[in-house]
Amino acid sequence: MAFPIVDGLRSLEVGTPGAMRLRLNGLILDGHKRATAGLLLEYVREDEELESVGELLALLDDDSQRIATVVVTEISTVPFIEVPWKFAQAEGEGDESLEEWREGHRRFWSAEGDEIDDQTPVILIWFDLLED
Repeated sequence: MAFPIVDGLRSLEVGTPGAMRLRLNGLILDGHKRATAGLLLEYVREDEELESVGELLALLDDDSQRIATVVVTEISTVPFIEVPWKFAQAEGEGDESLEEWREGHRRFWSAEGDEIDDQTPVILIWFDLLED
């Protein structure tokens, strides 16, 4: 199943439905979260192309409704171990160190059924919130 298209835009669904998505969407809407990470494996599994700079994405809530639009400002693929602190800070989730960021993301992806190691390719997506 490909990433959903909503209002003609590819979608951005952060975290898992429920409390996590509500919290992360809130961080995006209040300006604290300006980046998100995904696994290249997810794109391969869904036969989905990577986002591109300038692409508009529909930020979705749990009901697959667009609550905002973001524009991709930068995208890169790096091994998990090479994710920079600058990116972890831009994710805006309150991590106090790169080690804390890594531990949280390992735990999240593991819970989703994806075991990762230091060389697992991670997609780093930086974005800006647009006024709808």
